[in-house]
Amino acid sequence: MTTLNLARRPFTNRTLPWTVTAVTIGISLIAFFLIVRATGAANAQAETVQTDIHTLNQQEQAFRKQAQEVEKSLTAEQIQTLNAAHQLVDRKRFSWSRLFADLEAALPGEVRVKRISVRDVAARNDQTLAELDLTVVAKSPTTITEMIADMDRAGIFQAELRAQNLQKGRGESGAEYDLYVRYRPRIGVAVESKPPAVATNGGPQ
Repeated sequence: MTTLNLARRPFTNRTLPWTVTAVTIGISLIAFFLIVRATGAANAQAETVQTDIHTLNQQEQAFRKQAQEVEKSLTAEQIQTLNAAHQLVDRKRFSWSRLFADLEAALPGEVRVKRISVRDVAARNDQTLAELDLTVVAKSPTTITEMIADMDRAGIFQAELRAQNLQKGRGESGAEYDLYVRYRPRIGVAVESKPPAVATNGGPQ
């Protein structure tokens, strides 16, 4: 069936398309304005950050140059004194009680510490690092091997076996094991500058 509109002036809604078009254009203009504004702010912020980075790089270069000039002006004796002062400060940051507590937690019950000494102490990024000479006594080499593996997994001690000597004494069994140990105590531990009074050969100096 065909429907015919026989009116002389057929009804047409011409306002609706123009309204939709105008609203769409308005929203697009607003979105474009916001995008341009955000892009401008981001570019300005990026330029500010780049300027700050450039300024910091210049300051770093200036400080390095000053440090090199100061280092060149020092005599060999003054450099030696400065290095000794740094080492003294690092050693004061070292905690003997924390070391003994970490060793007690890391060593198996059948392993006994015979000697311990600190080779070197250094501070890096607010963390104390130390190199130790450690001599322990155990009846089985398997125990030492497992102990070294457990130390490496824990991350506080990294031990390397340097020598093995049989116990020489009446009634003594097992062997002595000389270890080179790198000690990295966990961050956030209280630091003590005075070593505890422990009588061990080659112990705290």
